[in-house]
Amino acid sequence: MDNKSNHSLKSSSITSGDNVSFWIDSTQIISCNIPDQDIETEVLIIGGGIAGLTTAYKLLKAGKKIVMVEDGFIGSGETGRTTAHLTCALDDRYYFLEKIFGENAAKLAAESHTEAIDEIEKIVNELNIDCSFKRVNGYLFLHPTDKEENLDKEFHVTQKAGLKTSILKGIPALANAENQRCLAFANQAQFHILQYLKGLADAITSLGGIIYTEAHAEDITEKGAKVNGYNFSAQHIVVATNSPVNDVLTMHTKQHAYRTYVIAGKVPKGELPYSLWWDTGDQKSKWVSQPYHYVRLESYDENYDLLISGGEDHKTGQADEEGISPAERYDRLEAWTRTYFPMLENDLTYRWSGQVMEPVDSLGFMGKNPGDNNIYIITGDSGNGMTHTTIGAMIICDSIMGIKNKYEDLYNPSRITLKIAVDFAKEVCNMASQYVDWITTSDLKNTADLPAGEGGVISSGLKRIAVYRDYDNSLKAFSAVCPHLGCIVNWNSDEKSFDCPCHGSRFSTDGSVINGPAQTDLHKIHIKSKAHESNYTSGYTQKERPL
Repeated sequence: MDNKSNHSLKSSSITSGDNVSFWIDSTQIISCNIPDQDIETEVLIIGGGIAGLTTAYKLLKAGKKIVMVEDGFIGSGETGRTTAHLTCALDDRYYFLEKIFGENAAKLAAESHTEAIDEIEKIVNELNIDCSFKRVNGYLFLHPTDKEENLDKEFHVTQKAGLKTSILKGIPALANAENQRCLAFANQAQFHILQYLKGLADAITSLGGIIYTEAHAEDITEKGAKVNGYNFSAQHIVVATNSPVNDVLTMHTKQHAYRTYVIAGKVPKGELPYSLWWDTGDQKSKWVSQPYHYVRLESYDENYDLLISGGEDHKTGQADEEGISPAERYDRLEAWTRTYFPMLENDLTYRWSGQVMEPVDSLGFMGKNPGDNNIYIITGDSGNGMTHTTIGAMIICDSIMGIKNKYEDLYNPSRITLKIAVDFAKEVCNMASQYVDWITTSDLKNTADLPAGEGGVISSGLKRIAVYRDYDNSLKAFSAVCPHLGCIVNWNSDEKSFDCPCHGSRFSTDGSVINGPAQTDLHKIHIKSKAHESNYTSGYTQKERPL
């Protein structure tokens, strides 16, 4: 494995914009060989984040031959943009899970996430991974829009589910919260995610596993996939890509992509205990904006810790529909954070955003892909990606080894949850409404209005064109039609990307696909001259005019 300096490769394969997470910035890039031949193996794993690496490690220990392919570098996708909470306190309340799935299912969900934390700790210890793993307490407190009775309800259901929880009269270490009750979760954890992945990647190669980076997989079937044009065949295929790129439609009607924002700044060491804090705002909002927040501490240097605060979520590609820009979301997140953590230094050290997949029924999808016999998926992290993916690795490893896992049915990707039919219908209507962008006015009237470093979507008759003006003042143009299912992409000014509001696919400023489910890039449009560029204004009707 070749570990290159992360400062030399800040490209779209590392981050989709200028916003680099603390994890990526503080770790050398983990790169491996690039595919140069056809491959045959027992298990092909697509995706080099925590889901793929954990699955690979467990299967290798079970005696399987594995090959892993990662489109970028290890952890360069959504895993590298997490805040790395390890918790059994779920973003969707246990009383909701009990109502929808029943008491036994809520208990299984609690057991599975608790077991996932234990599994991560076990791996850290057996591989001696230096990743700042530590057990900490977690504190859930009410968002101003929530009701006191819901905190009590969550306490009673978590107790029934077997979790070690208690009600406290004040929130430990938070300013202005001495009389604000919270629900304490004992024995949670945190770690440095990319250092953890580095340890896993080293273990995988030492056990005989093969990892390819800068290896783009497409045409995924039950026989394997095309990887950089080579045939990779396998008996089992695991798609561990956050959003499953093997599936065209089925799974994308069951979950929806959300952007989430993160800020990080220094606090004097010793000012705060290492803990996890969350409020009960609903990041999926149930059709009303109720921003959700989550906070933790990470060691930074000998004098400072790093306070990492996230939240202010919205559906991918739909920020403008709420009328709140990414810059405003960072400002709101910072204002909220300083209210509870006034010791945060004036200048922030990091800010970044990430993408989470939210299942309509709140449980992840881990197991056999619907309709397939030997393709497995891990998706639907719902803000608990570190534990959800570890659960998925345990389920899939057992399934490939012919063992029935006790969590298999709970997280079955083929499940149909009738009790959330209304929410499902609303989500489908929201997705369908995004196709209206085909007939509505585009956000950009004239490319002359576009400053360097910015992009937008412009109309040309019935066509929609994504344009980006580079810092050398050159204009790049692509079809604004997402190659997945034909939605019109929107410009993301924060991450400097074009995002699909239907299923969460994202594309860089050169049109390259960053996030699935799209597998191919935006179609490039050739600009023949400055004259042609200047002609592009909203409402232009010439039928066949080159850009």
